[in-house]
Amino acid sequence: MPGSAIPALTLDAQGITGLGNAFYNLSADALLDAAIERGEGVRGKGGTLLVSTGRHTGRSPRDKFVVRTRATEDRVWWDNNAPMQPDAFARLKADMLAHMQGRDYWVQDLIGGADPAHRLDVRMVTELAWHALFIRHLLRRPTEAELGSMSPDFTIINCPSFKADPDRHGCRSETVIAINFDERTVLIGGTEYAGENKKSVFTILNYLLPEKGIMPMHCSANHAPGNPVDTAIFFGLSGTGKTTLSADPNRVLIGDDEHGWSDRGTFNFEGGCYAKTIGLKAESEPEIYATCSMPGTVIENMVYDPETLELDFEDDSLTANTRCAYPLESIPNASASGLGGHPKNVIMLTCDAFGVLPPIARLTPAQAMYHFLSGFTSKVAGTEQGVTEPQPTFSTCFGAPFMPRRPEVYGKLLQDKIAKHGATCWLVNTGWTGGAYGTGSRMPIRATRALLSAALDGSLAEGQFRKDPNFGFDVPVSVEGVDDALLDPRSTWGDPDAYDRQAAKLVEMFADNFARYVPYIDEDVKAAAIG
Repeated sequence: MPGSAIPALTLDAQGITGLGNAFYNLSADALLDAAIERGEGVRGKGGTLLVSTGRHTGRSPRDKFVVRTRATEDRVWWDNNAPMQPDAFARLKADMLAHMQGRDYWVQDLIGGADPAHRLDVRMVTELAWHALFIRHLLRRPTEAELGSMSPDFTIINCPSFKADPDRHGCRSETVIAINFDERTVLIGGTEYAGENKKSVFTILNYLLPEKGIMPMHCSANHAPGNPVDTAIFFGLSGTGKTTLSADPNRVLIGDDEHGWSDRGTFNFEGGCYAKTIGLKAESEPEIYATCSMPGTVIENMVYDPETLELDFEDDSLTANTRCAYPLESIPNASASGLGGHPKNVIMLTCDAFGVLPPIARLTPAQAMYHFLSGFTSKVAGTEQGVTEPQPTFSTCFGAPFMPRRPEVYGKLLQDKIAKHGATCWLVNTGWTGGAYGTGSRMPIRATRALLSAALDGSLAEGQFRKDPNFGFDVPVSVEGVDDALLDPRSTWGDPDAYDRQAAKLVEMFADNFARYVPYIDEDVKAAAIG
């Protein structure tokens, strides 16, 4: 199989030698055919690729490491990032490269970041052809002319068949994700879950961009048609609705997972989307649903009929974290440039498994910093290994697993940009109402969409608000198209006293969690703290 656009810098020139064949920058069609021929997946309806990721159906955050060096010592948040010693990384790299000898590998030279002034050139070296297809969808694709002269800022090597040795390599298990910022290299082994590839790129950008005064954000983003100035960003962990809520047919999608906020505005890191498919319905999410029958879409861990190839969107027997990966152009209203203006609205999505928070609340800038640093949500089943049902958690900056620096670094950047550009901030609960998980029900997506539409068009801010007695933020009293009772979560519970006890418990959890940030924050944010 011939390669395409072989770059000036080959793997041999990088010291990655002795491989079987190296296939450079193959097209999506060629990668799809290779994956089928090699038995890595099945060609699905419409020309999709149906794959299984084996025992790893989600990220493995406990197996992720940053190499501790003189350069990273004072820059990395070591309480949140497990350290690996340089000599252990050297052994890991040598052993992985030895394991790769004689095997075929797939090389994709891609870009992280839609703003040319801040782009990261990434070389992805993968053992699996479908991983190359996945990352080709998820990152930004250079032109043929650019490929000839590209030189990678970082190289990521993904070798699922390699099993790490914890004693020899200074890691926790046979699975390892190790980032060496000094060598500009990431090594991934022992997992076929493709999400580790793109999250590694995000972690790199989250480390590099703050030094340039750019706020890296685990968020989706969209803007009003023909008006990039009217940009909205949606912070949130996996499963909170970033992809679903930003793929609004009435707005232009900038991106669904990670963005930067520079002095020039918002820019997408990606060139594609990675959407959850469990429970996906054509009626409620037509744009994403349609991608599940488009040529080249990678569909992970979905149950399907072996004869008809019909997908079962409700079957979570393999994992609740079923997903599809596709290029941005698969969404009809996606931005071609991946660029937007300074956010006019900042939305923080939380999946409250306690059923306490209202469906939407308006935040002051200080309250926004409090909730950003708190990062309260619930880990949704399947997004991480071992998570089988919603687990309430605090994930600072709504993305702690991808944040190599201390949270206050990101919090201060966001605080300054909100103050400078006058964004309005909202907290949106996409979790439970009428009771906690197991008793209540998920927040109706139609209600969430109606509330967000009112927030984005400015009509919500003009309505009447009440002060929430537990958290102190403003909650709308009435919104057209939304049941008034839904806006008062206490009234949705069969036992109001039980709601009060649950709310008091959550307030206490917020206060206990936030205590760690008090020494690092401004007085106005301290005043906004609850509990």
